Amino acid sequence: MSNTLTNILPKILARGLLALREQAVMPRLVNGDYSSEAAQKGDTIDVPIPSAIAASDVTPAPTYSSATDSSPQKVQIQLNNWKKTNFSLTDKEMMEIDRNAHFMPMQMSEAVRALANVINEDIHAEYKGVYGFTGTAGTTPFASTVADAVNSRKVLHQQRAPRSMRRGVLDYDAEANALALSAFSDAEKVGSSEVKIEGEVGRKFGVDWFADDAVMTHTNGTLAALNTAVGSTTAIGGTTLKMTVVSVGTGVTAVGDVFTIAGDSQTYTVTDIVSAVASATPKDVSISPALQVIASATSGITWKASHVVNLVFHRDAFAFANRPLAASAADLQLGSRIMSMTDPQTGITLRLEVSRQYKQVTWEFDVLWGAKLVRPELACRLAG
Repeated sequence: MSNTLTNILPKILARGLLALREQAVMPRLVNGDYSSEAAQKGDTIDVPIPSAIAASDVTPAPTYSSATDSSPQKVQIQLNNWKKTNFSLTDKEMMEIDRNAHFMPMQMSEAVRALANVINEDIHAEYKGVYGFTGTAGTTPFASTVADAVNSRKVLHQQRAPRSMRRGVLDYDAEANALALSAFSDAEKVGSSEVKIEGEVGRKFGVDWFADDAVMTHTNGTLAALNTAVGSTTAIGGTTLKMTVVSVGTGVTAVGDVFTIAGDSQTYTVTDIVSAVASATPKDVSISPALQVIASATSGITWKASHVVNLVFHRDAFAFANRPLAASAADLQLGSRIMSMTDPQTGITLRLEVSRQYKQVTWEFDVLWGAKLVRPELACRLAG
């Protein structure tokens, strides 16, 4: 049994990672952390965020000019997700894994799929801080034209996102619409028949497009259904906005609600839950980004409706940190066989543990990771 395990453990891990790579869309598209340093749940990882720098005039002089101060920041990602799946293998399946390089038991495949789904969902759930917005809530993108791709590109330009490494992630309805567009798929228009052969949108308008079943739907808080206005004048740069209900009603914000203010084309997102917002009790609501223009008292607030959150972003908008789990001495002393392996494409480290229980052997995959929206200015919602 020991020799058999020695042979098949790396093969199981390698095939598990290949399956995970196919299923886990978002880790391949965002900024990943590839360190091989072992960690425990709760550890944090620092992600550096550059600060803006202004160019200055050069003035020749006998002495050197002083250096310009810069204040780069760091965002911490907590490794707060530790998930596992278990599966069983028969002796026959173990032998087949050892002999056949393409064999993967169905139950093992399902175990990998479950981990891929939860990782995808965790990264998608970071959408709530994304304030860039285009598309029409309630209408699936790419219904008849390529305007949604063009407008997404425009928003990223306006938010000064780098032009390289831009990705778009659509739900299956939006992808189906995009694939049906002749501007995206007809060989005489795009110079290739690959879209119709492979069934992939590919790179269009400077964005690499993908489909994922983990795309989220944002549901607004109840305040968004009420006639809302700015409660008091707030200066440019403010990150707290007093909101009030103009007519009768009391509402609650939801993190991720998107709105605009009369006289300001910028879209903002709500970053906290505020309850009991009413005409008699205006409340401070935290917002992002900071106000771009003065928000005058009584200015109307227009809310974007609940929507499917397709995303278009530069890879540095989101950070995904994954670490191999450190095996405890107790696990090894009790006879568990533990091995980890990292996929170079996704950066995901998958650990396989084989342990003996009462009259049975258990197999478990587990993954430790953290995800965070670190640069919201590099992302845009494409509403559906």
